[in-house]
Amino acid sequence: MSKIGKLPIQLPASVTVNVAGDKIGVKGPKGELAMELPAGITVKQEDGALLVARANEEHATRALHGLVRSLLNNLVEGVTAGFAKTLEINGVGYRAELKGQSLVLHIGFSHLVEVPFPPDIDVKLDKNQIIISGIDKQKVGQVAAIIRSKRPPEPYKGKGIKYLNEVIRRKAGKTAAATGKPSAA
Repeated sequence: MSKIGKLPIQLPASVTVNVAGDKIGVKGPKGELAMELPAGITVKQEDGALLVARANEEHATRALHGLVRSLLNNLVEGVTAGFAKTLEINGVGYRAELKGQSLVLHIGFSHLVEVPFPPDIDVKLDKNQIIISGIDKQKVGQVAAIIRSKRPPEPYKGKGIKYLNEVIRRKAGKTAAATGKPSAA
């Protein structure tokens, strides 16, 4: 039995779940999300909790058991609390600004970099931080990854866009070699 898959998902009082065949919908105070269940996985609602079960012991079905439970838990958590990722911009003259439904980045290129984001994702700016939030964990992570990919942090000075708690392994720069050889002057 899957360690993750067998755990029940506790449903808060403000969340309603609709299971219809292979589709499941979750509605809460922040919005509504839905997903399709793969073949061989079933979901039941009992005593204010969701239980995920598998139909057989095939390798593919066992692999999906824990995955589906985690995805359902993310749906419940998303419609109740939501998800957020914070990016940090480091570099002289590096900054970001919002223009409508896109983020404009000044990140050391000769041109501005414009990154559009979906309407169900909120982007806020706070000094050198970009805060991405929404109810869908996958979309929040994808938008954060796209923004970070425009100028990933470099290992020498640490300039670029990084996640807030990301640790950048720094490298030492070039040093003048003191070999003792006379210069050819």
